[in-house]
Amino acid sequence: GKHAAAALSTAWAAKALHRKVPTSCAMHPQAPHQQPKFIQERPGFVTASTCRKQSKGSHQRTCKPTPRLASSIVSRATANDGAEPLPKGSVSVVLLAGGVGKRMGASIPKQYLPLHGRALATYSLQTFSNMPEVGEVVIVCDPSWKDIFDKAIFDVGAVVPKSMPIKWALPGAERQDSVYNGLQEVTGELVAIHDSARPLITPKDALRCFQDGWQCGAAVLGVMVKPTIKEVDSNGMVIKTLERSKLWEVQTPQVIRTALLKEGFEAVRSKNLAVTDDVSIVEALGKPVKITEGSYTNIKITTPDDLPMAAAFLEEQQKEAAQTRS
Repeated sequence: GKHAAAALSTAWAAKALHRKVPTSCAMHPQAPHQQPKFIQERPGFVTASTCRKQSKGSHQRTCKPTPRLASSIVSRATANDGAEPLPKGSVSVVLLAGGVGKRMGASIPKQYLPLHGRALATYSLQTFSNMPEVGEVVIVCDPSWKDIFDKAIFDVGAVVPKSMPIKWALPGAERQDSVYNGLQEVTGELVAIHDSARPLITPKDALRCFQDGWQCGAAVLGVMVKPTIKEVDSNGMVIKTLERSKLWEVQTPQVIRTALLKEGFEAVRSKNLAVTDDVSIVEALGKPVKITEGSYTNIKITTPDDLPMAAAFLEEQQKEAAQTRS
């Protein structure tokens, strides 16, 4: 419960106390896109024009990465049967890591809590950056937390291939603002938006969602709901029981043709709509969205009780990945 989460985050929280987090760094989607001055001045916090530039300073790799075994869930991804292979590097991943995690009750945002000694957010970064279909990763985060990712990118035992372009964008006031900011750095034909608080996404599920997005224009991972869901009125009285076979719980990544997502944002801004997920932007255009069946293990860490469950799922995935390699 809460005590377990507190124990897990102690070492990280001590570091967090010394961080000076900007009180306002949101970029509203209606404003012209430009990189704020403090990003340009911060060493290593780079934009599309300077992504993954190897400096002579502390961010330069000094040795080869160690084998990715104990901390890895990377495994060989297989395509959907009969699906056309995606062009190499055609997918741009926007990794959302700007949330504050109020429900978690921890002293640091949930995506930076440790899971088996590593920040949650670095697991999905590792998974996507090792997929040949991914041509770049745009990390949307506050600059004060950038060093968490730097360790996964540059340090000894880095889990991100040296050849993978990494770009950065600022978080916004709302999720759609953060997605919009990340979208401005995207160059791929397909954009995959993923919550960094979902560390257990597998290459297999991600690839199938990429393929559905490529073929249909928009796709989202999801699983069929298990509980019975009832619609109620404002007084708590049941209106009706919803047909469970038609209900799906959506996850991430949410994969959309880049041009289509930009068109959707124009519509959302012109109509002043508020959306809670990314494919809702496509729905606002009246365009189809495909549900790609995912895995129940692709959980989002939102409460302290989720951490032990994630740890158990991770151990199982690591065993399966090790068996696949052997």
